Amino acid sequence: MTILALEFSTARRSAAVTDGQGVVLAEAAIHSRERGTDALGLIGQVLQRANRLREAVEVLAVGLGPGSYTGIRAAIAVAQGWQLARDTRVLGVSSLESLAAQAQAEGLFGRVNLVVDAQRGEFYLATWELSAGRRRELAPAKIVAAADVATRQAAGEICAGPEQARALFPSASTVAVLAAQRTDFLPGQMLMPVYLRETSFVKAPAGRAEAR
Repeated sequence: MTILALEFSTARRSAAVTDGQGVVLAEAAIHSRERGTDALGLIGQVLQRANRLREAVEVLAVGLGPGSYTGIRAAIAVAQGWQLARDTRVLGVSSLESLAAQAQAEGLFGRVNLVVDAQRGEFYLATWELSAGRRRELAPAKIVAAADVATRQAAGEICAGPEQARALFPSASTVAVLAAQRTDFLPGQMLMPVYLRETSFVKAPAGRAEAR
């Protein structure tokens, strides 16, 4: 089973291909603060490196964040279009779960705070307990002030993430490996970004009656 994974939730945008058994065949990545993702360019690169045709992709996995709303939406749009065109199975993977798996693979054990920029001087933060054979989420993702992260660092807690001293970026390779362990596929239109902020709407004022 060929899996194509997209992880666009941070400034490091990546695409990866696995054989469905957890073996990564290729990964391509760019690091950019620009809003554009060049999704099709990354996909073309990684499929060429993996020696796979687009028709060979059986599953498309997407990192759902939290993180860059624009990047995540771009990845979801690709997955939705791919499913419409080729009836490919799709699923979503938490970008923070991906970070936890990467931290575990790099031997970052114990109580680990995973931190991702949420803009506006705030961060997404989730706390995991990691060991060589286990990952366990201790506290689900929430939005905290930058001062909260600084306090944890000052107390000697491990803080890892794209903007942290212990730099760690969500990776399409890890998303693909995690996806290979799952079968909870869903319609593309049901893929939704992990977005923790409350959405508020401002009602537009009533239109004025036309003067007669």
